Amino acid sequence: MRMSSDNQKRRKPQQLRGEQRMAAMLDAAAAVFAEFGFDAATMTAIAERSGSSIGALYQYFPNKLTLARALREQYGEDMAQRWSGLTTDAAHLSVNALADRVFDLMIGFFDEHPAYFTLLNATLGYQRSADARQRLRAQFGAVLRQKNPQMEEEDALRTANVALQIVKGLNPLYAQASAAERRELVAEFKMALQAYLKLRLHK
Repeated sequence: MRMSSDNQKRRKPQQLRGEQRMAAMLDAAAAVFAEFGFDAATMTAIAERSGSSIGALYQYFPNKLTLARALREQYGEDMAQRWSGLTTDAAHLSVNALADRVFDLMIGFFDEHPAYFTLLNATLGYQRSADARQRLRAQFGAVLRQKNPQMEEEDALRTANVALQIVKGLNPLYAQASAAERRELVAEFKMALQAYLKLRLHK
C-alpha cells in the first residue's frame, strides 16, 4: 500500500533526464488540473498524460498534493521573474503604461498557466511564504520609487501593498468571467490602478 502522507519526501532528479521527466510530469499535472479540477484529477490520468508509468510518477511525487505544491512553487518563481523585468523597464514608462504593463503581465501569466486558478482555489494546506509576499512588495516599491524618487521607502511599500491588492482583486472575477467580460474587467482594473498610482505618485 502506498503512503500518501504529505510529509513523505519526493525524489529529486539527479541528472538532466530526470529533470526533463519531472518537468513533463508537472506539465501533465497542470493540464489535468486545469481540465478536471484538483479534486477530480487522478495520479493515473497525470501519469498517462505525461507518458510515464504510475510507478515512476510516484517516485517523484508521492501524491497529487505534492504535485500541486510543486506547481505553486514554480508559478511563484515565474511570477517573480516577470516582476523583475517590469522593475527594469519601469523608469521609462508613464504611469498609465506602467499600470497597463502590470495587468498585461498578469494576463500573460494566467494564459500561460491555466491551472493557476484551479490551484489558487484548491485546499492545499499550503500558503505562500511571507518572504515571497514581502519580496513582491519590495519589487513594486522599488518600481514606484523609480517613478517618484522623492517617495520615502515606507510610503512606497505601503502604496505597493495597496496597488497589489487592487491587482489581486482581479483574480476571482477574471477566473469566473467569459472571454468578453474578462476584457472589460481588465480595462476597469487598469483604470482603478492608474488613478491610484497617479494620486500617490503625484503624476
